[in-house]
Amino acid sequence: MSEFSLIYQHFQHATKKHTNTTLGIGDDCAVSGVPADSELVSCVDTLVMGRHFPIGTSAYAIGFKAVAVNLSDLASMGATPYAILLGISLPSELANDDFLAELVRGVGDVCEQFGVELIGGDTTGSSVLTLSVTALGFVPKGQAIKRAGANIDDVVCVSGDIGLASVALQAVLQGKNTPLQSALDLPQPQVALGQALRGFASSMIDISDGLGQDLGHILTASQVGAVIELDKIPTHDELNQLSFEQKYQHIINGGDDYQLLFTISPDNLTHFQNKHPNLPIYPIGRIVAGDTLTLCYQDEQVMMNIQGWQHF
Repeated sequence: MSEFSLIYQHFQHATKKHTNTTLGIGDDCAVSGVPADSELVSCVDTLVMGRHFPIGTSAYAIGFKAVAVNLSDLASMGATPYAILLGISLPSELANDDFLAELVRGVGDVCEQFGVELIGGDTTGSSVLTLSVTALGFVPKGQAIKRAGANIDDVVCVSGDIGLASVALQAVLQGKNTPLQSALDLPQPQVALGQALRGFASSMIDISDGLGQDLGHILTASQVGAVIELDKIPTHDELNQLSFEQKYQHIINGGDDYQLLFTISPDNLTHFQNKHPNLPIYPIGRIVAGDTLTLCYQDEQVMMNIQGWQHF
């Protein structure tokens, strides 16, 4: 299979054309227009088989997740997703129509869900399957939500259940079936919530490497500390079957959740909940002076090593 036949057969028609695209797949570069009064928001994530998804993960899930995790980054800035570029390093044993058709179906489904176009990329042979996705989005000028910006007395919130993907990954690595498989394979970027939080949230990040580690990025950027109440973190009943230590290791250090983690003033929290009653958010703590992250359970301090996911 040649590079060009692969592109034409599987990728050129994978997604619908976006109104902002002047020139898409087929040339040396794509050409895009930027909406008036908007800024371009861009990110890139690289996923490696055996490192970022287990060997044996379905081709559909690989394609879906590679795009979804990048759209989650855009959501964490309050951006509207526009397009992706996809680079694939493909082992010879996977360079076949069946695998590629399923991988592209996963890419296409998540793109269609969020109105995103595949506008370009690159393919090459490799000994290990690697997908590198660059995602582009737009945000009104001056309204991108950054990691820096958390203020003392802000409320710390998350957008949904934490720890599911970590538990699912552990089950997969142990060769067990799990009802939480979709949380690992098919994460749902919180795009609508991210956009709604523009003008309300003071800082935001998505939870990819663990709640504790990712909150630490906000605290460092904002030069503040936080107190988190473990018993207020929403999670699935499946985690309640675990010991206390196991449960909160998954929640604090597990990662791969792709929920939003943000800070918001008490007044803005009330206003947001009144304006968006159909977008549930969950207060789990508060921002305090200093530079320390303190974990509590039922008002008692809990000592836990915060390490999160390590990419190396």
